[in-house]
Amino acid sequence: MNADRIRPTGSAVAGDRAAAIRVVVVDDHPVFRIGIAALLETLDGVSVVGSAASEDAAVELVLATAPDVVLMDLDLGDGSGVDATRRILRERPGTGVLVLTMLGDDESLFASVRTGARGYLLKTASPQEVERAIHAVAAGELLLGGEVARRAVSFLSGAKRAGGSPFPELTEREREVLELVAQGRDNPAIARVLVLTSKTVRNYVSAVATKLGAADRGKLIVLAREAGYGGAAEQPAP
Repeated sequence: MNADRIRPTGSAVAGDRAAAIRVVVVDDHPVFRIGIAALLETLDGVSVVGSAASEDAAVELVLATAPDVVLMDLDLGDGSGVDATRRILRERPGTGVLVLTMLGDDESLFASVRTGARGYLLKTASPQEVERAIHAVAAGELLLGGEVARRAVSFLSGAKRAGGSPFPELTEREREVLELVAQGRDNPAIARVLVLTSKTVRNYVSAVATKLGAADRGKLIVLAREAGYGGAAEQPAP
């Protein structure tokens, strides 16, 4: 498994942490992953039971260790933290996912929350904010960092003002991506049109599908075309 396990050692430690909040750390940057795990181990009432560097490893590790909270980065190299969250919550619905990321944009925030994450912090958060968020998420609460919360309020206000247009929750870039998806274009083709990487397009498509509640690309195309997207639509590749 592509995951680094961190386990308490010794029966005394195991006994002391029996009632602790069990945390898994997911981040593809080893220095940050190791550093945040070390920080969490210093907190009272928190026990790090493992860490992972990729989407697949994160899902496998969560299923193996059954943590209370998953500290989730969104950019996982070839994988997506949003997709990892979706897969984890499909298998273990009670798991608390706390996003800890450098991505403070609306797309990332709302894709994460719609997928089921209970918390969202930027990596600039203080250790005290991280500790508070872990306890809140473990208790079933929804917690957004200060700057993230301000963005959420701004986003919701803008969506309300734009309520007459289809899918007001989408950003302008997401609408561009959805238009091309509705035309039946695949991710590499969309990337060429918008001058983006295929990975970035994949993340946009995942965020749009999450916002609109589409289970797969085919259902997303149907929703988009019913709303008037797609123009002279091509048939999707089989």
